[in-house]
Amino acid sequence: MEQSLSDKRDVVLEACDLRHQYGDKAVLRGLNFKVAAGEIYALLGGNGAGKSTTLSAFLGLIRPTGGTVRVMDQDVTEAPDAARAKIAYVPENVALYEHLTARENLSYFLALAGADASASRIEAALEAAGLAPDARGRRVGGFSKGMRQKTAIGLAIARHAPVLLLDEPTSGLDPRAAADFNRLLDAARSRGMGILMVTHDLLGAAEIADRIGFLADGRLEAELTAEGEARFDVRALHARYVRIGQTDAAA
Repeated sequence: MEQSLSDKRDVVLEACDLRHQYGDKAVLRGLNFKVAAGEIYALLGGNGAGKSTTLSAFLGLIRPTGGTVRVMDQDVTEAPDAARAKIAYVPENVALYEHLTARENLSYFLALAGADASASRIEAALEAAGLAPDARGRRVGGFSKGMRQKTAIGLAIARHAPVLLLDEPTSGLDPRAAADFNRLLDAARSRGMGILMVTHDLLGAAEIADRIGFLADGRLEAELTAEGEARFDVRALHARYVRIGQTDAAA
């Protein structure tokens, strides 16, 4: 059997028999997957499938009912702060200080993390993230979602974060902005970042992901790997997504 990326490269994220429930409601029911360095893993699922809970577990925001989550081989439950230090998280709506410029936001957050906040490092990171030079000195209160994402990923680059977590990254982006964002993810992948994105966007995932996992009723129902230039059969992906979504809704 051919090895997957996560078998060949260092694993940066791992969920092992991950279980969680809120009160009597089980949300995760034995979730297992890995993300390797230099890999983009897209976790797809409908509302209530467990995507947000999975992100919260990796971020140490919840204590799982059972199983383990690891970041760079660090058990998140045992050392959440150490695990979070290795993660850059970009939520669906990026939270930045509206009255500060992109440069000032990076300077503040880098200083807060005890990292190098030099002007040259900030400029290089924003350049790598694709934020236009004339935008870097503007207050982020007037930024589009795509510009906010570039600022947040610039911060991840400046921090040298090995892991990037993304929550619905293409929601609300027009096709051109979504394509720009995918190019940015491709560059981050080439830098060796391990990237986990949770999303409803099947077409966007098919375009950029190395692997796609289908989450339903708290379990990984299927996992597919991109192959050759064709990458994924989008029609087959869509049919599978619809079937799994129907199963999830009926659960």
